[in-house]
Amino acid sequence: MATTIEQIPDIRFLGRLLGDVIREFGGEELFRRTEEIRSASVDRHRGLADAVAGDLGLGALSLDDTLAFTRGFMLFSLLANLAEDRQGMAAEPGATMAEVLAELDGAGIGRDSVLQLLAGGLAVPVLTAHPTEVRRKSILDHRNRIAQLLRLRDRGIEETAEGEPVEGEIRRQIALLWQTRPLRHERLYVADEVENALSYFRDVFLDALPALYARWERELGARPASFVRLGSWIGGDRDGNPFVTAESLRLALSRNAEAVLAWYLERVHALGAELSISSELAPVTTELLALADHGDHGPTRADEPYRRALVWIYARLAATYAAIVGHPPPRPASLEAERYAAADEFAADLRAVARSLTQGGHGELAAGKLEALLRGIETFGFHLATLDLRQNADVHERVVAELLKTAGLEPDYLALAEDDRAALLRRELASPRLLSTPFAGYSDETRGELAIVHAAAEAHARYGPGCINAYLISKANSVSDLLEVFTLLKEAGLWHGGGSPIEAIPLFETIADLERAETVMRAWLTSPEGSAIAAAHRYQEVMVGYSDSNKDGGYFTSVWSLHRTSQQLASLFAEQRVTLQLFHGRGGAVGRGGGSAFAAITAQPAGTVQGRIRITEQGEVIAAKYGTRDSALLNLEAMASATVLASLKPRSLSTRERYSAAAATISDAAFRAYRGLVYDTEGFKTFFRQMTPITEIADLKIGSRPASRTKSDRIEDLRAIPWVFSWAQARVMLPGWFGVGSALAAFDDLELLREMDQRWPFFRVTLDNLEMVLAKSDLRIAERYAGLVEDRALADALFGRIRDEWQRTHDRLLEITGQSALLEKSPALDASIRLRLPYIEPLNLLQLELLKRHRAGETDPRITDGIQLSINAIATALRNSG
Repeated sequence: MATTIEQIPDIRFLGRLLGDVIREFGGEELFRRTEEIRSASVDRHRGLADAVAGDLGLGALSLDDTLAFTRGFMLFSLLANLAEDRQGMAAEPGATMAEVLAELDGAGIGRDSVLQLLAGGLAVPVLTAHPTEVRRKSILDHRNRIAQLLRLRDRGIEETAEGEPVEGEIRRQIALLWQTRPLRHERLYVADEVENALSYFRDVFLDALPALYARWERELGARPASFVRLGSWIGGDRDGNPFVTAESLRLALSRNAEAVLAWYLERVHALGAELSISSELAPVTTELLALADHGDHGPTRADEPYRRALVWIYARLAATYAAIVGHPPPRPASLEAERYAAADEFAADLRAVARSLTQGGHGELAAGKLEALLRGIETFGFHLATLDLRQNADVHERVVAELLKTAGLEPDYLALAEDDRAALLRRELASPRLLSTPFAGYSDETRGELAIVHAAAEAHARYGPGCINAYLISKANSVSDLLEVFTLLKEAGLWHGGGSPIEAIPLFETIADLERAETVMRAWLTSPEGSAIAAAHRYQEVMVGYSDSNKDGGYFTSVWSLHRTSQQLASLFAEQRVTLQLFHGRGGAVGRGGGSAFAAITAQPAGTVQGRIRITEQGEVIAAKYGTRDSALLNLEAMASATVLASLKPRSLSTRERYSAAAATISDAAFRAYRGLVYDTEGFKTFFRQMTPITEIADLKIGSRPASRTKSDRIEDLRAIPWVFSWAQARVMLPGWFGVGSALAAFDDLELLREMDQRWPFFRVTLDNLEMVLAKSDLRIAERYAGLVEDRALADALFGRIRDEWQRTHDRLLEITGQSALLEKSPALDASIRLRLPYIEPLNLLQLELLKRHRAGETDPRITDGIQLSINAIATALRNSG
């Protein structure tokens, strides 16, 4: 008998409480109908009912009941996800730092090598505002409170700090969830996105990262460098988002700084309460006494130099808070002091406290709160998260052209050949003269871009250079694209002496972009500017994008192109003696680079990690991976340990050429199959837009960024996120597998494919992610979505091709992996997916009915609400779907 989702203890407990809440607040009739539909769907998936008969009783639901039922199933999925995360079902074998250190020990690589790597290492999760998170933050806040309460229940604690029964408080939180509006009425603004990201930085990362470092220090036997840091695009990513301005950049930086400084103030205050050490009972250093002499001189603190020193440190930090944030801190200082000019000054004072505590070998006295605070300063500075700037190369070209023309230097920059552009920009960078003038009547676009670089210069002065150190260039395909960025930075004083504190980083996204990457980077690294800047920064970053390459060329061609480009770049950078830092633009769905981050990092080509990597995190994945302290600890450690393993573990390269040739052949065939359907088939655009809820997704209030780059309805102009998201809603998951089956089936050497699966991490991870997507898809349900297409002949023809390709992919995958069913070798993932399928199917069926009514012209607002709520619920149940 198959396991049901209710057999997982936490899910059974939470499901019972949710049922009680539905009965009390929704009524007995709603509870009864919900339970009947749930039971019928579970029975169907357990093989106890005809898999195609009936509508599970959904037809008896009124519109009001439909909304309530959908909300209930969405909340159940939310709670089921929480329970799975708590049980560690998301944890991967071998993904902890302790396990990686043991594996490296077995390969003869000791702790000293790890510490040396980390001394120059960097691992950064970069939060972006790319919109696939359909849940409101209020929903996530209640979920996180339930997680906290469940931890109390685990420890046998029966009452909260407020004296309420823990189980009763969990039920109360579920009742609050039930009565919380799940959908946003208004589209998110950039300011909302800033606050959403800040909630993760403030509520999770600030405490989680120091705790991880303390664990790693114990395991390594020495203090590692602070190599895991935080990054963000939110407030700085202007590519395709006209609402990101200099003001949103200032807002994001200011709010982050306010949060981290408040955290520091709280912890300095707590240290003052803790360090009650008397100089009559313990010796102190003269260094500590010098700090104490600045502080409290009251008679009650005369023999407590640590407290007096911390009063002074608090006063300086409070002055820093007021200077940076613009208003006094919530708890004012008891005396006047000068602000800290930089975070290093603040850390230096605290290290003086630590040195005094540890004299005589008493290191344990400086552990705990003080070490966590010092680690926080090293990791977060006064900026909390490094904010990237991003803009499209086409925008830079237009802005630079206008500046040059207005300055009377070049009437038509856009008409120049590449070599002439680069030569002109080099001359300008060598000149002390500025191109811009406050008296010119520039276009709004040019004024906006100049305002951004001036805001970045202000930020460096206010928060320190760590607040912004990367400027990403979308559609970068030439040296002039990088020089244009430095030309703009020069206008704000951020280019001097042939270099800049902000690095220009090319982003290669489409298949064609990736094919040109080596040529572009060779030209850059051998240019005077490129070689000098790489030497000054001690590395050069390159970003590779998954989403657009997938939409452009399909799943296999995308991942292979990224892998091959990474190899080419690693060879080039080694030749040029420059450290490569890859920035991976991964999303939640496999079609956008999703899947296991640990597996993905460890499968990177040899020489491409080198202890340094950055990875985007976005949409629903942020909440799933970092929504609670426990999940954040799990996922941050997986990223860090994978970076160490990929950088240091010896690899066999003897068969790489043979495997690479096979992958290239498969990629070519997969590319032809995918392009043949998506771009070369007459009517596919119409089929896609009618079969999936793409139009309805575009209406969701889930981000400030438009769903399409232009007003065109071409697939080329559609953003990759709604492209993937809409296929997931219709249960096709097409971007994650289409074309792979044909390519694998056409490759005759099955034994070689099996060998590649066993011995080549890249190929194994590619198939693992493909397998997960196939398991989450449901072509039986998808066929019902195809029924929405008005041209029945078109629908039958195209869906028939999709269904046949799915079957080919399924069958060939099983042949290669030696399984009799999908996920046979991954029982935990199989259980996770199978256990939630009965809760997704009714949501799909309801969504289909509402889509039909909406598209038939019915205007009842409950229909629109129901569609958007069903999108929310299906995304929650599928998890990494966007």
